Amino acid sequence: MRIALNAVGFAPGRMGGMETYFRNLLFNLQRLEGGDSYSVLCDERHAGEFDLTNSAFGFRYLNYARPSARWLLRGLLRNLLGLDPLSLEMRGVAADLIHHPFTVLTPLGMRIPSVLTFWDMQHEFFPEFFPPLELRKRRRIYRMSAEQATRIIVSSAFTGECLMERYGIDRRRIEVIHTGFGGEYRVIDDREALERVRARYALERPFLFYPAATWPHKNHKTLLAALRILREEYRFDGELLLSGIAMGAHGDILAEIERLGLAGSVRVLGYLPSGELPCIFNLARVMVFPSLFEGFGIPLVEAMACGCPVACSNVTSLPEVAGDAGALFDPHCAEEMAERIWQLWSDDELRATLRRRGLERARLFDWQETARKTVAVYRTAAAEGQP
Repeated sequence: MRIALNAVGFAPGRMGGMETYFRNLLFNLQRLEGGDSYSVLCDERHAGEFDLTNSAFGFRYLNYARPSARWLLRGLLRNLLGLDPLSLEMRGVAADLIHHPFTVLTPLGMRIPSVLTFWDMQHEFFPEFFPPLELRKRRRIYRMSAEQATRIIVSSAFTGECLMERYGIDRRRIEVIHTGFGGEYRVIDDREALERVRARYALERPFLFYPAATWPHKNHKTLLAALRILREEYRFDGELLLSGIAMGAHGDILAEIERLGLAGSVRVLGYLPSGELPCIFNLARVMVFPSLFEGFGIPLVEAMACGCPVACSNVTSLPEVAGDAGALFDPHCAEEMAERIWQLWSDDELRATLRRRGLERARLFDWQETARKTVAVYRTAAAEGQP
């Protein structure tokens, strides 16, 4: 079978969990045996991001990455004339199936059988978090992509339910395949490596860790309100470390830190090198994840695999991922969030219990199993797409 992996929309450092997913899927597909051939469809500028070590894998360059002249021209032709030059080029791709891993079919309207990894439809639940133009675009393209895809992969049962309830997608077209975690996320026994990271970021106090881009739905403001309660009512003397890409709510979060008088208790580290994140998880006393909406929640699994106790929201996919290894709270209630964080922060026995459960649960999220199940979906979709 000839399989094309559509990375035309790949944007390194700006995609969060989708980037993590695609990098790990590509790596693990190359470790499988099966006799299939793969083409990675991407902009030539991004080819260096992917290490192709299997001779069955190669590149096919489709140079439409943003920003570029071809990206701009494509946008103009689509908006003014309804013509998409990418569609013309995609027709020349020799493939029995195309996997679109980033929630949308790029482009729409292709006749080649397709597998779509659909991440979430946050805009349907929190439209207020999106500018009007982006909201209209998502409502149109996300639904059309789900409707046109031959098969849809979702990383949680929650997202599958959303597709059925909101878009009317037939359950039989949806496959739930949990995302895995990279092998670098593990309990680290190398004390020198841990101390180097501790010294680099001056991690002198015990700390809470929240790794998330500063989007509104990541709910940093409620976490900051909970931190203030922790300080004032529970005498919390630790530190909150925030990492992740600076996005739309970043300025508001910085202002909120100042307004609440938390400058001495919060540090914003920004985007961290991926190689340092396992060390941060190992050093953290608790990983907190107060997000309002997630299609999966990769940081939960990464933290559990590192032996870091987790406190997280009790909404969307997060209880499904955390299972009995997470201390759950209502993400809309700063008081409850503070109470649950304090229980975990201050109780050595509870942290040890959730650490043990987390390590056990992390074994359920295996990338090789994710890759094998994904290939099985490829075969089903390719067979269904044959005349």
